[in-house]
Amino acid sequence: MGKKSAKRLPATTEIVPKKGRRLKVLYRERCIGCFLCMYACARTRYKELSLEKSAIRVRINTGDEGKFSIRVCAACRDPPCAKACPEGALKLRSGGGVVVIEKKCTGCQICRKACVLDAIRWDMDKNVPIICIHCSYCVGYCPHNVLGMEEVDI
Repeated sequence: MGKKSAKRLPATTEIVPKKGRRLKVLYRERCIGCFLCMYACARTRYKELSLEKSAIRVRINTGDEGKFSIRVCAACRDPPCAKACPEGALKLRSGGGVVVIEKKCTGCQICRKACVLDAIRWDMDKNVPIICIHCSYCVGYCPHNVLGMEEVDI
């Protein structure tokens, strides 16, 4: 039997943080309200061409945000939606935010009410939340580069 060699640590003492990614609204003022990001999201996740099944929401706005309001999960480090869920149906995602475990969800919508950004949509057919998983698919469909991916420490 041969001897096992000990694992060597890198010669540096610098700790390099692991990186995750999250979707971010980079240039809200560039949004023209074409809804391509919403269609791309629904088509990718649900195989439907629907504005209702999108995790990102674009609305005409009359407030201070600009002509269009864009709502998407901010990938909170300590998400209030996950804390509020009485069934534990929202699992923390690496990089922030949550992933929905549909089998555990009872449809109470407490998570939706707990989201301070109003970024949780609701799937009326399945009676479960629709929350951005930060897959970046919508980014490629935005003609004006409103959306982008941001690296975050995990």
